[in-house]
Amino acid sequence: MLVVAFSSSRILLCFVALLLSAVIGSVPAVALSADAPGIRMLEEIQTVITELAEQARPSVVNLFPVPSAGKLREGLGERTPNASGSGSGLIIDHEGHIVTNNHVIGDATEIEVRFSDKTKLIAHVIGKDPDTDLAVLKVTTDRPLPSARFGDSAGVKVGQWVLAVGNPFGLDRTVTLGVVSGIGRENINLSRYENFIQTDASINPGNSGGPLFNLRGEVIGINTAIINFAQGIGFAIPSNMAKQVIEQLLAKGKVVRGWLGVGIQPLTAELAKKFGVAEGEGVLVNEVFEKDPAALAGIKPGDVIVRIDGAVVDSPNKLSRLIATLTPGATSKIEIVRDLKHLMLDVPLTERRDTTVTASIPHHEEKVGSRLGLDLQDLTSALAEKFKLRESKGVLIAKVEPNGLAQAEGLREGDLIKEVNRMEVSSVGEFTSAIARSRRGDTLLLRVLRENRAFYVVLKSSD
Repeated sequence: MLVVAFSSSRILLCFVALLLSAVIGSVPAVALSADAPGIRMLEEIQTVITELAEQARPSVVNLFPVPSAGKLREGLGERTPNASGSGSGLIIDHEGHIVTNNHVIGDATEIEVRFSDKTKLIAHVIGKDPDTDLAVLKVTTDRPLPSARFGDSAGVKVGQWVLAVGNPFGLDRTVTLGVVSGIGRENINLSRYENFIQTDASINPGNSGGPLFNLRGEVIGINTAIINFAQGIGFAIPSNMAKQVIEQLLAKGKVVRGWLGVGIQPLTAELAKKFGVAEGEGVLVNEVFEKDPAALAGIKPGDVIVRIDGAVVDSPNKLSRLIATLTPGATSKIEIVRDLKHLMLDVPLTERRDTTVTASIPHHEEKVGSRLGLDLQDLTSALAEKFKLRESKGVLIAKVEPNGLAQAEGLREGDLIKEVNRMEVSSVGEFTSAIARSRRGDTLLLRVLRENRAFYVVLKSSD
């Protein structure tokens, strides 16, 4: 990570060079006066950073999960996929509660905590939340512990200076300086709910679970991951998200989240045009689960959700994250676009299920032809069983022609077509009639089921 350290230092070096050039131009070249304005300014900046480091380090701890007795008997061997390793943690109150990453503690129930004064205690797990990769621990002590205070991550800006403190490679309470290089990062595939702060402050193995401070000494993030093949790219969980999770783990030992009960997918340019919205304006509902909140409130497949309680929805990740912050039983105001009209619905949420219901969405590629490239047949009970479909009627894709348009758009054998241009079709005849009603060159909007998960796709019928 040498480049990371250089990139962080380069900002300071450029600033130093500018100040020194001003100082050198105003005093004799023989010696620089300690009272020169530029030197004093640099020393003041240096003092701020060193004082921040001194203030921050005592609240950071080193964590070593204690193997279970069974694992100790196994002796040394290859680490299992869920095994934990050493990492960092942050003391969040005087009572001995510590926040860290869930992946740091893994399946361990006891964790050795090493403090800045070299003392050691055993912590027990209070609660874990794999969906945000956070966990809360507790040590019992007869003395107040130094704790950090959280700041408001909503005010974090790209370019602001930050300090990361942790224990990379076992080097206790290492401090690195950098800047925030991005905010609102998602689709990194590190956790279910992602809204990361990206930083170039050097983060290495062992930093996970440690804090990211602003220059006021406030925690604005919990460092969670690096991209192994990239230099100068690390990610932190925003403090506002962390605070909400910590509060629930302390109160209940787990996190309870709201549940809407829909399948969703992003809006491509072609889908957006079909549904009368701008590209990226909202997310498309491709499935509504029976008897769940969305269905009971009147949300339908083909609706585009654009706002939740006034907050703009511009990606599936954003929608999931907003719903997850709401308490089961709360009523959310959800704005949708249906048939070019904006509607506001009151939706009482229930508790999120543990099972994953994300719809399978085919990969979108460049169109390669004008024909559909499909062989179709009516759905039978035998075919429904073969392709794990709970449906009793629909148009089954029996074959996808190689290099055809349907294949390019991700359709495959066993997919069940349920709608053509928002009209339900239950047989090949109805499908053919729907196609016949479209004009030459028109695009076709299909709603498709794959193993009982729905998605929309746009095809061009012919040139």
